[in-house]
Amino acid sequence: MSATPHPQKNRAPRRVLAAAAGLVTVGALVAAMPAGAHDRGHGHGHPSRTVDVQLLSFNDLHGNLEPPAGSAGTVSETQADGSVKPIPAGGVEYLATSLRTARKGNPYSVTAAGGDMVGASPLLSGLFHDEPTIEALNGLDLDVTAVGNHEFDEGAAELARLQNGGCHPVEGCYEKGKKFKGADFPYLAANVTDEKTGKPVLKPYTVWKKNGVKIGFIGVTLEGTPNIVTANGVKGLKFHDEIETVNKYAKELDRKGVKSIVALIHEGGAPASASYNYDCDSPGAGDGISGPIVDIAKGITPKVDALVTGHTHQAYVCTVPDPSGEPRMVTSASSFGKVYTDTTLTYDRRTKDIVRTSVESANHVVSRDQTRATDMTKLIARWNTLAAPIAGRPQGFISADIDGRGSTAPEKPLGNLIADAQLEGLAPEDKGGAVVAFMNPGGIRSDLVYAASGSEGDGVVTYGEAFTVQPFTNMMNVVDLTGAQLVAALQQQVSGSNEASPKILQVSKGLTYTLDMTKSGAGRVVAETIRLNGEAIDPAKTYRVAMNEFLAGGGDGFAALGAGTNKLVGPSDLDLFNTYLAAHSTAASPLDPPATDRITIVQ
Repeated sequence: MSATPHPQKNRAPRRVLAAAAGLVTVGALVAAMPAGAHDRGHGHGHPSRTVDVQLLSFNDLHGNLEPPAGSAGTVSETQADGSVKPIPAGGVEYLATSLRTARKGNPYSVTAAGGDMVGASPLLSGLFHDEPTIEALNGLDLDVTAVGNHEFDEGAAELARLQNGGCHPVEGCYEKGKKFKGADFPYLAANVTDEKTGKPVLKPYTVWKKNGVKIGFIGVTLEGTPNIVTANGVKGLKFHDEIETVNKYAKELDRKGVKSIVALIHEGGAPASASYNYDCDSPGAGDGISGPIVDIAKGITPKVDALVTGHTHQAYVCTVPDPSGEPRMVTSASSFGKVYTDTTLTYDRRTKDIVRTSVESANHVVSRDQTRATDMTKLIARWNTLAAPIAGRPQGFISADIDGRGSTAPEKPLGNLIADAQLEGLAPEDKGGAVVAFMNPGGIRSDLVYAASGSEGDGVVTYGEAFTVQPFTNMMNVVDLTGAQLVAALQQQVSGSNEASPKILQVSKGLTYTLDMTKSGAGRVVAETIRLNGEAIDPAKTYRVAMNEFLAGGGDGFAALGAGTNKLVGPSDLDLFNTYLAAHSTAASPLDPPATDRITIVQ
């Protein structure tokens, strides 16, 4: 690890696997040597047997080139007295500075990412199909990334264009005389294959090399990607088991003489604390994390030396034992470029493998109290100039912050606002005749923030801000569902694939019910409390229900919603949202945050 001090003052304690394993080994003693000493000669010009390789990593950038606003742009840090301090963080101008500073004094440094670099992006990137983000990642000297589920939002052909370059097939080139060059780094998609050929749609792995040091990277996304991406996005693709895929290609790399392997996995876990500096290995190794990544980590072959993960937007540095019981590092760096991970991999030149008990890792905040990278500032300004005619257009007015992504409550003020906008827009008979609307919580990508993001003034909601909240431009659907199907959909929030990690639908005004979290599975939804405009749901009655095309396709485990019939396709979710803002707010009479009184929670 570099002896150069980091600009971030808020550092998580290092995790040293030798300590976690209770071992004192040659590798551990090597790790205790001064930083930079491992690759020095021992006289006579002979190089050391081991060399420290710095692995910098991050995940879930989601096209957030500018610093994220509101609670989405803060990182929690636990203080010495136990209190928690929010720290403003993120933005590629600062991420570039952090990474470049961290690399100083580290001749062997590789930068990797855990997926979802693009997709669900703010307008600055999303308006241009994420070309600005790929340009920024090239400027960050990213060496490799796994695909995430959001890399498939616009389908495999568009992902291939981001990799290989070329102007957009419909909108063409955005700047006169400039052709999009694509990514300088490989996107890895080991567990995503073409249904017809059975071959990976992109490279399954790559090998980073320097002065005889070789490290293989295998990239996978979560097997459940089809459940959280629109059907069109994953059409013609098959998604395979993460463990089986990584093990298959680790074996292939091993046969090729690549003994040092890192898995980039777009699946993650839930640490017991939201603080980035939480001790994930307390009281014992890996005790502080739960979720899918734990079982995945325990099943991946010992041939893999470290796991860089993502998807859950959490920050953690954990030690999870591999199948042989040996300690192995599993890391994640929050989201939106707010955190990066610095891991030291001690490479043994004789065995060509990582000295596992010497691996060290720590997360670092991408603080905004540092110099901005001027090349990133220029990149943002260039694309902002192109986006300005659309981005700055006022859409409505709010009296205070309306929390969405930043709310940890099951019922979110912004979720209620979005659902109400969808119901109002699709209630007229000629628009679908909807009587209720559902919004998936994962589709709410930000908060509406009262403070001005530019020159528009406080309380003004611009098109760019509305786009950041709903960047998918999903088309709205109105379908027929029976009362029994409605009840089943509400139960699917907390049962089946959603039982371990509930996905609470945001509901339009008029629908009320009780959610009893002291119970289990479908029983958490107290069926006799479900009311629509004061009346009990009739299981045999047909209701017209509004939702976006993702939910209408059964996404997020809502098979009952996917069973709708008599479908009418309406405007986009963003169009309905902006129409509602314009109709219900003025500068003199701004929208207040909606009350959150539709779902009664019993804990």
